[in-house]
Amino acid sequence: MPDRQRTDDTNEAVSGSEDAAPDTGAEAARRRRRAQFLRELHEAKELRNRVQPRRARAERMRQAMRMRTFRW
Repeated sequence: MPDRQRTDDTNEAVSGSEDAAPDTGAEAARRRRRAQFLRELHEAKELRNRVQPRRARAERMRQAMRMRTFRW
């Protein structure tokens, strides 16, 4: 089976061999930027939930409904 690349955000090689290429500087920088973005996104969501409690409650209810109706 030939080596393939994942299309998800990790972009790690999908292969049976363990001799993957080491991280490049560009890949490490991309991961740092992504981690920073996700931290800021989480912080923004928390702030929004604090200043808009009614909207936050509605969002929690929608999320709970999605989780109840999700099929594995």
